[in-house]
Amino acid sequence: MKRLSHYDRAGSPRMVDVSAKPETKRTARAQAFVRMSPAVLDKLSVNPKGNPLEIARIAGIAAAKKTSELIPLCHPLMLSHADVEVALQAGGVRVVASVTTTAKTGVEMEALTAAAVAALTIYDMTKALDKSIQIQDLFLLEKKGGKSGDFRRPEGEDKR
Repeated sequence: MKRLSHYDRAGSPRMVDVSAKPETKRTARAQAFVRMSPAVLDKLSVNPKGNPLEIARIAGIAAAKKTSELIPLCHPLMLSHADVEVALQAGGVRVVASVTTTAKTGVEMEALTAAAVAALTIYDMTKALDKSIQIQDLFLLEKKGGKSGDFRRPEGEDKR
């Protein structure tokens, strides 16, 4: 059975030492879904605070760059690319965050953080219309590179 890498032999939390690992290109994509009523979806384009979807994109990108400040044991990474796509769908907004770096550790947490913060931003900008909006289905879609190899969520599990 594999050991969790963020714990030492005594069970204490630690930051993983990646100094001996080679730098390789690493990418990750994550998603979140913001479930909202059709009435709220219809009002997204006329929000007095601005376009929630564009603001969410920018918030997600900024969050990806700040992940190591938010998640205590994450390594600070120099990202070479971060993007957030938002798409209106039946029942809400799908957020997909993509992150790339060349580093000694992966960018899964950066992609997940970007998707989560973008979804939270959509909630923040629409909560005046309906406080029952839900953030759902935050998960990793895929990652490439690194010692553990590639991962892709099986087809059918990548949608809400």
